[in-house]
Amino acid sequence: LRLLMVGQNIDIVHAQQFIDALYALFVCVGTKKKIVLSVHGFDFNFSKISLFLNWVILKLSHANIFVSEMQCNYFVKKYRLNPRKQMVVYNGISFKKMYDNEFSDIREKLKLTSDELLLGTVGNFVPGRNPLFICQFLNKLHQNGFNFKFIFIGKKSETTPEIYDSCVNYIQENNLNEKVFFLGSRNDVYALLKELDAFVYASDHDTFGIAVVEALASGIPVFVNDWGVMNEITSNGEYATLYKTGDVNDLCDKFSVFLMCADDYTIKANRALDFVKKKYSIGSHIDSLMRVYDNI
Repeated sequence: LRLLMVGQNIDIVHAQQFIDALYALFVCVGTKKKIVLSVHGFDFNFSKISLFLNWVILKLSHANIFVSEMQCNYFVKKYRLNPRKQMVVYNGISFKKMYDNEFSDIREKLKLTSDELLLGTVGNFVPGRNPLFICQFLNKLHQNGFNFKFIFIGKKSETTPEIYDSCVNYIQENNLNEKVFFLGSRNDVYALLKELDAFVYASDHDTFGIAVVEALASGIPVFVNDWGVMNEITSNGEYATLYKTGDVNDLCDKFSVFLMCADDYTIKANRALDFVKKKYSIGSHIDSLMRVYDNI
Protein backbone atom coordinates (compact mmCIF):
# COMPACT_ATOMS: atom_id res chain seq x y z
CA LEU A 1 0.00 0.00 0.00
CA ARG A 2 2.85 2.37 0.79
CA LEU A 3 4.43 1.64 -2.60
CA LEU A 4 1.12 2.41 -4.26
CA MET A 5 0.78 5.72 -2.41
CA VAL A 6 4.29 6.80 -3.36
CA GLY A 7 4.19 5.46 -6.90
CA GLN A 8 0.91 7.21 -7.73
CA ASN A 9 2.03 10.52 -6.17
CA ILE A 10 -1.01 10.56 -3.90
CA ASP A 11 -1.25 13.70 -1.74
CA ILE A 12 -4.34 12.95 0.34
CA VAL A 13 -5.56 9.63 1.73
CA HIS A 14 -9.28 9.74 2.52
CA ALA A 15 -10.37 6.97 4.90
CA GLN A 16 -14.01 5.99 5.36
CA GLN A 17 -13.57 3.97 8.57
CA PHE A 18 -11.44 4.31 11.69
CA ILE A 19 -9.50 1.14 10.84
CA ASP A 20 -8.72 2.52 7.36
CA ALA A 21 -7.35 5.71 8.91
CA LEU A 22 -5.22 3.64 11.30
CA TYR A 23 -3.66 1.77 8.35
CA ALA A 24 -3.11 5.09 6.59
CA LEU A 25 -1.27 6.51 9.59
CA PHE A 26 1.24 3.66 9.42
CA VAL A 27 1.49 3.76 5.62
CA CYS A 28 2.16 7.51 5.51
CA VAL A 29 4.78 7.70 8.28
CA GLY A 30 7.70 9.84 7.11
CA THR A 31 5.83 11.27 4.13
CA LYS A 32 4.03 14.57 3.67
CA LYS A 33 0.78 12.90 2.70
CA LYS A 34 -2.35 14.16 4.46
CA ILE A 35 -4.96 11.88 6.04
CA VAL A 36 -8.67 12.70 6.04
CA LEU A 37 -11.18 10.58 7.94
CA SER A 38 -14.93 10.50 7.30
CA VAL A 39 -16.89 9.50 10.41
CA HIS A 40 -20.22 7.94 9.48
CA GLY A 41 -21.55 6.78 12.83
CA PHE A 42 -21.41 7.33 16.56
CA ASP A 43 -19.27 5.44 19.07
CA PHE A 44 -22.09 4.05 21.19
CA ASN A 45 -21.31 0.65 22.74
CA PHE A 46 -17.64 0.77 21.68
CA SER A 47 -15.11 -1.04 23.89
CA LYS A 48 -12.53 0.96 25.88
CA ILE A 49 -9.79 -0.13 23.47
CA SER A 50 -11.85 1.02 20.46
CA LEU A 51 -12.57 4.35 22.12
CA PHE A 52 -8.87 4.88 22.80
CA LEU A 53 -7.89 4.02 19.22
CA ASN A 54 -10.61 6.34 17.92
CA TRP A 55 -9.20 9.15 20.05
CA VAL A 56 -5.69 8.57 18.69
CA ILE A 57 -6.89 8.48 15.09
CA LEU A 58 -9.08 11.57 15.42
CA LYS A 59 -6.19 13.48 16.97
CA LEU A 60 -3.57 12.44 14.40
CA SER A 61 -5.58 12.85 11.20
CA HIS A 62 -5.21 16.14 9.35
CA ALA A 63 -8.98 16.61 9.06
CA ASN A 64 -12.07 14.75 10.21
CA ILE A 65 -15.30 14.92 8.24
CA PHE A 66 -18.71 14.44 9.85
CA VAL A 67 -22.06 14.09 8.12
CA SER A 68 -23.99 16.47 10.40
CA GLU A 69 -23.33 19.33 12.79
CA MET A 70 -24.81 17.37 15.68
CA GLN A 71 -22.47 14.45 15.08
CA CYS A 72 -19.49 16.79 14.76
CA ASN A 73 -20.31 18.59 18.01
CA TYR A 74 -20.68 15.28 19.81
CA PHE A 75 -17.19 14.12 18.81
CA VAL A 76 -15.55 17.49 19.41
CA LYS A 77 -16.92 17.60 22.94
CA LYS A 78 -16.28 13.96 23.85
CA TYR A 79 -12.74 13.70 22.45
CA ARG A 80 -11.77 17.35 23.01
CA LEU A 81 -10.88 17.79 19.36
CA ASN A 82 -9.52 20.92 17.73
CA PRO A 83 -12.62 22.48 16.11
CA ARG A 84 -10.53 23.86 13.23
CA LYS A 85 -9.72 20.30 12.06
CA GLN A 86 -13.35 19.14 12.12
CA MET A 87 -15.52 19.64 9.04
CA VAL A 88 -19.14 18.89 8.17
CA VAL A 89 -19.90 17.53 4.71
CA TYR A 90 -23.48 16.38 4.21
CA ASN A 91 -24.07 13.18 2.27
CA GLY A 92 -24.90 13.62 -1.40
CA ILE A 93 -27.75 12.00 -3.32
CA SER A 94 -28.03 11.34 -7.05
CA PHE A 95 -31.36 12.98 -7.77
CA LYS A 96 -31.12 12.21 -11.47
CA LYS A 97 -31.27 8.53 -10.59
CA MET A 98 -34.36 9.20 -8.48
CA TYR A 99 -36.28 11.01 -11.17
CA ASP A 100 -35.33 8.53 -13.89
CA ASN A 101 -36.92 5.69 -11.93
CA GLU A 102 -39.78 3.75 -13.50
CA PHE A 103 -43.41 3.71 -12.40
CA SER A 104 -44.42 1.27 -9.63
CA ASP A 105 -47.62 -0.78 -9.59
CA ILE A 106 -47.49 -1.31 -5.81
CA ARG A 107 -50.95 0.16 -5.32
CA GLU A 108 -52.44 -2.38 -7.69
CA LYS A 109 -50.53 -5.25 -6.10
CA LEU A 110 -51.73 -4.30 -2.63
CA LYS A 111 -55.27 -3.77 -3.98
CA LEU A 112 -55.65 -0.35 -2.40
CA THR A 113 -59.17 1.02 -2.39
CA SER A 114 -59.88 4.64 -3.28
CA ASP A 115 -60.20 5.65 0.38
CA GLU A 116 -57.04 3.88 1.60
CA LEU A 117 -53.78 5.69 2.30
CA LEU A 118 -50.49 4.14 1.30
CA LEU A 119 -47.82 4.85 3.91
CA GLY A 120 -44.28 3.54 4.15
CA THR A 121 -40.72 3.76 5.40
CA VAL A 122 -37.28 2.87 4.07
CA GLY A 123 -34.36 1.40 5.97
CA ASN A 124 -32.81 -1.93 6.83
CA PHE A 125 -33.69 -3.40 10.21
CA VAL A 126 -30.49 -2.40 11.99
CA PRO A 127 -29.54 -0.53 15.19
CA GLY A 128 -29.96 3.20 14.84
CA ARG A 129 -33.54 2.92 13.60
CA ASN A 130 -36.69 2.08 15.53
CA PRO A 131 -39.10 0.18 13.26
CA LEU A 132 -40.93 -1.32 16.25
CA PHE A 133 -42.07 2.16 17.21
CA ILE A 134 -43.57 2.53 13.73
CA CYS A 135 -45.42 -0.76 14.23
CA GLN A 136 -46.87 0.58 17.49
CA PHE A 137 -47.94 3.73 15.67
CA LEU A 138 -49.66 1.66 12.97
CA ASN A 139 -51.52 -0.32 15.61
CA LYS A 140 -52.72 2.96 17.12
CA LEU A 141 -53.90 4.13 13.70
CA HIS A 142 -55.78 0.87 13.24
CA GLN A 143 -57.41 1.14 16.66
CA ASN A 144 -58.53 4.68 15.82
CA GLY A 145 -60.17 3.52 12.61
CA PHE A 146 -57.77 4.96 10.04
CA ASN A 147 -57.92 3.24 6.64
CA PHE A 148 -54.38 2.56 5.40
CA LYS A 149 -51.78 0.11 4.22
CA PHE A 150 -48.10 0.36 5.12
CA ILE A 151 -44.93 -0.95 3.48
CA PHE A 152 -41.57 -1.54 5.14
CA ILE A 153 -38.77 -1.34 2.56
CA GLY A 154 -35.54 -2.82 3.89
CA LYS A 155 -33.88 -6.12 4.62
CA LYS A 156 -33.48 -8.17 7.75
CA SER A 157 -30.02 -7.86 9.29
CA GLU A 158 -27.92 -11.00 9.67
CA THR A 159 -26.22 -9.64 12.79
CA THR A 160 -29.32 -8.23 14.52
CA PRO A 161 -32.24 -10.35 13.21
CA GLU A 162 -34.22 -9.73 16.39
CA ILE A 163 -35.08 -6.19 15.23
CA TYR A 164 -36.93 -7.53 12.18
CA ASP A 165 -38.42 -10.49 14.07
CA SER A 166 -39.86 -8.28 16.81
CA CYS A 167 -41.66 -6.19 14.18
CA VAL A 168 -43.10 -9.18 12.33
CA ASN A 169 -44.26 -10.74 15.61
CA TYR A 170 -45.88 -7.49 16.73
CA ILE A 171 -47.79 -7.15 13.46
CA GLN A 172 -49.03 -10.75 13.70
CA GLU A 173 -50.00 -10.46 17.36
CA ASN A 174 -52.06 -7.35 16.64
CA ASN A 175 -53.76 -8.76 13.52
CA LEU A 176 -52.24 -6.21 11.15
CA ASN A 177 -51.10 -8.70 8.51
CA GLU A 178 -53.55 -7.36 5.93
CA LYS A 179 -52.41 -3.79 6.51
CA VAL A 180 -48.64 -4.00 6.98
CA PHE A 181 -46.25 -5.53 4.42
CA PHE A 182 -42.52 -6.27 4.63
CA LEU A 183 -41.10 -5.92 1.11
CA GLY A 184 -37.46 -6.63 1.96
CA SER A 185 -34.61 -5.15 -0.09
CA ARG A 186 -35.81 -3.54 -3.32
CA ASN A 187 -34.19 -2.01 -6.41
CA ASP A 188 -37.21 0.22 -7.11
CA VAL A 189 -37.18 2.24 -3.88
CA TYR A 190 -37.51 5.61 -5.59
CA ALA A 191 -40.50 4.47 -7.62
CA LEU A 192 -42.13 3.15 -4.46
CA LEU A 193 -41.52 6.41 -2.61
CA LYS A 194 -43.39 8.36 -5.27
CA GLU A 195 -46.45 6.20 -4.70
CA LEU A 196 -46.68 6.94 -0.97
CA ASP A 197 -49.18 9.35 0.51
CA ALA A 198 -46.79 9.92 3.42
CA PHE A 199 -43.42 8.69 4.70
CA VAL A 200 -42.89 7.79 8.36
CA TYR A 201 -39.48 7.39 10.00
CA ALA A 202 -38.26 6.66 13.52
CA SER A 203 -34.60 7.15 14.44
CA ASP A 204 -32.69 6.12 17.54
CA HIS A 205 -29.34 7.63 16.59
CA ASP A 206 -28.93 8.22 12.85
CA THR A 207 -25.99 10.46 11.96
CA PHE A 208 -27.64 11.86 8.83
CA GLY A 209 -30.79 10.19 7.50
CA ILE A 210 -30.41 9.50 3.79
CA ALA A 211 -33.80 7.76 3.68
CA VAL A 212 -35.48 10.89 5.07
CA VAL A 213 -33.78 13.15 2.51
CA GLU A 214 -34.74 10.78 -0.32
CA ALA A 215 -38.35 10.87 0.86
CA LEU A 216 -38.27 14.68 0.96
CA ALA A 217 -36.82 14.65 -2.56
CA SER A 218 -39.76 12.54 -3.71
CA GLY A 219 -42.15 15.38 -2.93
CA ILE A 220 -44.22 13.54 -0.31
CA PRO A 221 -45.12 14.56 3.28
CA VAL A 222 -42.54 13.25 5.76
CA PHE A 223 -43.00 12.46 9.45
CA VAL A 224 -39.83 11.96 11.51
CA ASN A 225 -38.97 12.15 15.20
CA ASP A 226 -37.21 15.16 16.69
CA TRP A 227 -33.81 13.49 17.09
CA GLY A 228 -31.20 16.26 16.76
CA VAL A 229 -29.95 15.19 13.34
CA MET A 230 -33.48 15.13 11.95
CA ASN A 231 -34.07 18.64 13.25
CA GLU A 232 -30.91 19.66 11.43
CA ILE A 233 -31.54 18.12 8.02
CA THR A 234 -35.18 19.32 7.92
CA SER A 235 -34.34 22.88 9.08
CA ASN A 236 -36.04 22.37 12.44
CA GLY A 237 -39.14 20.88 10.88
CA GLU A 238 -39.62 23.49 8.18
CA TYR A 239 -39.60 20.78 5.51
CA ALA A 240 -40.98 17.81 7.46
CA THR A 241 -43.33 17.16 10.37
CA LEU A 242 -41.41 16.45 13.57
CA TYR A 243 -42.96 14.45 16.39
CA LYS A 244 -41.68 13.79 19.90
CA THR A 245 -39.24 10.88 19.95
CA GLY A 246 -40.88 7.75 21.32
CA ASP A 247 -44.31 9.36 21.65
CA VAL A 248 -46.89 7.41 19.66
CA ASN A 249 -49.74 9.68 20.72
CA ASP A 250 -47.92 12.78 19.50
CA LEU A 251 -47.28 11.17 16.11
CA CYS A 252 -50.95 10.17 15.87
CA ASP A 253 -52.01 13.72 16.68
CA LYS A 254 -49.67 15.14 14.02
CA PHE A 255 -50.95 12.58 11.52
CA SER A 256 -54.57 13.52 12.24
CA VAL A 257 -53.76 17.15 11.44
CA PHE A 258 -52.19 16.00 8.18
CA LEU A 259 -55.39 14.26 7.15
CA MET A 260 -57.45 17.37 7.86
CA CYS A 261 -55.05 19.77 6.11
CA ALA A 262 -53.61 17.63 3.29
CA ASP A 263 -53.22 20.55 0.90
CA ASP A 264 -50.97 22.43 3.32
CA TYR A 265 -48.74 19.39 3.64
CA THR A 266 -48.53 19.05 -0.13
CA ILE A 267 -47.30 22.65 -0.39
CA LYS A 268 -44.74 21.94 2.34
CA ALA A 269 -43.58 18.80 0.52
CA ASN A 270 -43.06 20.76 -2.71
CA ARG A 271 -40.92 23.33 -0.88
CA ALA A 272 -38.90 20.50 0.64
CA LEU A 273 -38.19 19.04 -2.77
CA ASP A 274 -36.51 22.25 -3.94
CA PHE A 275 -34.59 22.59 -0.67
CA VAL A 276 -33.02 19.11 -0.65
CA LYS A 277 -32.17 19.19 -4.36
CA LYS A 278 -29.96 22.17 -3.67
CA LYS A 279 -28.47 21.29 -0.29
CA TYR A 280 -27.97 17.51 -0.50
CA SER A 281 -27.02 16.97 -4.14
CA ILE A 282 -23.94 15.06 -5.29
CA GLY A 283 -22.61 18.32 -6.70
CA SER A 284 -22.86 20.09 -3.33
CA HIS A 285 -21.21 17.12 -1.64
CA ILE A 286 -18.23 17.15 -4.04
CA ASP A 287 -17.84 20.92 -3.76
CA SER A 288 -17.69 20.61 0.03
CA LEU A 289 -15.12 17.81 -0.18
CA MET A 290 -12.91 19.88 -2.45
CA ARG A 291 -12.99 22.74 0.03
CA VAL A 292 -11.81 20.36 2.76
CA TYR A 293 -8.95 19.10 0.58
CA ASP A 294 -7.92 22.63 -0.37
CA ASN A 295 -7.84 23.77 3.26
CA ILE A 296 -5.42 21.09 4.46
